[in-house]
Amino acid sequence: MTTASLLICLAMLASFSYFYALRKIRQIAVQSSHKLHSLPRFHGAYSAAWVFGPPALLTLAWMVIAPSLLNMQLSDQLVASGFDRTDVDILISQVISVAKGDLSANFVSEQVRDLSVKYANASAQSRWLLTLTAIIAALLGFAFALRRQSIRFTARHSVERLVRVLMISASAIAVFTTLGIVLSLIFETLQFFRTVPVLEFLTGTQWSPQMALRVDQVGSSGAFGAIPLFTGTLLITLLAMFVAVPIGLFSAIFLSEYATPRVRSVIKPTLEILAGVPTVVYGFFAAIVVAPFLRNSGADVGLVLSSESALAAGLVMGVMIIPFVSSLSDDVMNAVPQNLRDGASALGATKSETIKQVILPAAFPGIVSAVLLAVSRAVGETMIVVMAAGVAANLTANPFESVTTITVQIVMLLVGDQEFDSPKTLAAFALGMLLFIVTLALNIVALYVSRKYREKYD
Repeated sequence: MTTASLLICLAMLASFSYFYALRKIRQIAVQSSHKLHSLPRFHGAYSAAWVFGPPALLTLAWMVIAPSLLNMQLSDQLVASGFDRTDVDILISQVISVAKGDLSANFVSEQVRDLSVKYANASAQSRWLLTLTAIIAALLGFAFALRRQSIRFTARHSVERLVRVLMISASAIAVFTTLGIVLSLIFETLQFFRTVPVLEFLTGTQWSPQMALRVDQVGSSGAFGAIPLFTGTLLITLLAMFVAVPIGLFSAIFLSEYATPRVRSVIKPTLEILAGVPTVVYGFFAAIVVAPFLRNSGADVGLVLSSESALAAGLVMGVMIIPFVSSLSDDVMNAVPQNLRDGASALGATKSETIKQVILPAAFPGIVSAVLLAVSRAVGETMIVVMAAGVAANLTANPFESVTTITVQIVMLLVGDQEFDSPKTLAAFALGMLLFIVTLALNIVALYVSRKYREKYD
């Protein structure tokens, strides 16, 4: 039985146990003169939890442990057969591929075919053993839950504790996932800085991460000065913000304060469609339409624009992140209490004065959060920059020239056949760590602004 079929079977058993426990506790309540401590549905939920929970946890643990045990057993068999340990991983992948049917047995040796048959039989036995164990655990859980059914049983408290544990577990998964990401970045970044000095990385003005093939090449072992990447990222982000913030904020003011409900119901979804357009579509638009238009327009007035420029990428990226500013700012301004507007009108303020002196200050924390979210989105964009701004690491503040960003270089560093412990590959983790620090700083600023001004207008 496959894992999906087993979970479906467990869910069906849990449903049966829910209704059976529900019926039983109602019969007990009819026969007894006392009132139930908990509603019948809590008794049913308690029974279903015992039927589904432990077998499901057992199944998840089995899915993690069983393949590792089978691979260890297969590895020992290969080593015992005389194979070198350096070839064991390749042979294991071949055995597993043949056993699963992903690879034809005609393309492997006879010994690999024999081992694949044994591996398939062992996997089948493991699945059947898991199925039997899970069903026995479900039946034991069902019997245990039924034994506890009584008038005075605090089923509601037990179910609420279970829900609390589930919510804590979900929160812990998010926390540990974040912690794992941070630790992986830290370890690989420290390994990178053992090869490349920190000051060279943070203050260097040349970025040439490919390992040099000649002594006369830049740095002879690659140049890892990240200043050109910082400036390129900052330049494109600023250009995008110059487009997104004014248009998004003015759109939010119009939708919140001036637009009729009918107009709002049309314009707001239309603006939010921009957030659903794939970034590769924006990249094509920037490369095919915007960049040639800017180059031809610049030539008409005597300006020289590169075919791939920061200006083209920044303008299109600004259009892409308009919904992040407009939609969130609109929601924040709609959340401003109506009595503030009424008070301003009672004091004789006009519509525009109310917006400037009441609505915008009251919504300022939310607007700052929306802008910083848009900045984070712009900093993390890759596809538009690749297609419209290029991949050349140029140290320039000229928006008419080709530049690149940190995210683009992370992708470029991890493309191709590279040794994982080489400086070129590890540089991607250092850049990722830098992006993480920048995003964290933006979140801290947004939290500080929100807390400071929320107290003023609550």
